[in-house]
Amino acid sequence: MTTDIRALGIDVGSTTVKIVGVDDTGNLVWHLIEPADPRVENQVEQFLSRARDQGARDDASLVATGYGRALVHQASRKVTEITCHARGIYRELKHGGTLVDIGGQDSKVIGISPTGDVIDFSMNDKCAAGTGRFLENSANRLRVPLDQMGAVALATTKEVSISSTCTVFAESEIISLIAHGVAVDAILRGLHRSLIKRVVAMIKMVGLVAPLMLSGGVAQNPAIRALLEEETRAPVILPQHPQLMGAYGAALMALGLTQIR
Repeated sequence: MTTDIRALGIDVGSTTVKIVGVDDTGNLVWHLIEPADPRVENQVEQFLSRARDQGARDDASLVATGYGRALVHQASRKVTEITCHARGIYRELKHGGTLVDIGGQDSKVIGISPTGDVIDFSMNDKCAAGTGRFLENSANRLRVPLDQMGAVALATTKEVSISSTCTVFAESEIISLIAHGVAVDAILRGLHRSLIKRVVAMIKMVGLVAPLMLSGGVAQNPAIRALLEEETRAPVILPQHPQLMGAYGAALMALGLTQIR
């Protein structure tokens, strides 16, 4: 079954690549997510071929965002993740607020106005602590499946403090805690708390304006939402597809290019 795809947005992240197709009115009608391939150009071409198979028009515009957007040579425009995430989340939830986006390689806090404009933002792209990579490395060290570590962390009330703010040093700290017989679930809860505290520090820089929203692949981890609510004392709203907000925003921008031709 094919869909009338009028515009496309692609988000080339450090961990995954996401593509979204929208119809004439900007509704999300098709998407695809795959782990990022080192040969980004080849992967993008495959994504576009799949989009055409699904009904993307020959004149459909493409906007690229994400870590590897410069490598998407087919794109009509290349736009920062800040703008695209704000555009996508505003279209779906239809209100402004404070958006936390936690990706594989960086995390962002974006203040969005009641009309969907970016007011301010803070970004952590210098260190893996506070990102999905921090949790991924920790999961590997603790031999806990990445998609289960949030549930394991929430299954205990015990929590050990992880003082290191660097992924490399945190790994050494984890090894020491395991050697001293500390339970894995308590370590995991402490790791999530450490990540959230870094995110909350970024929120304070931007200023928390309700509602608090969450996007990015890490949003699928239930402990992230729970501890973020606990630390900020504010309810956290998730869109239907948290991981697609950047690509969706890019597709909406591409639709604007298509409509003004």
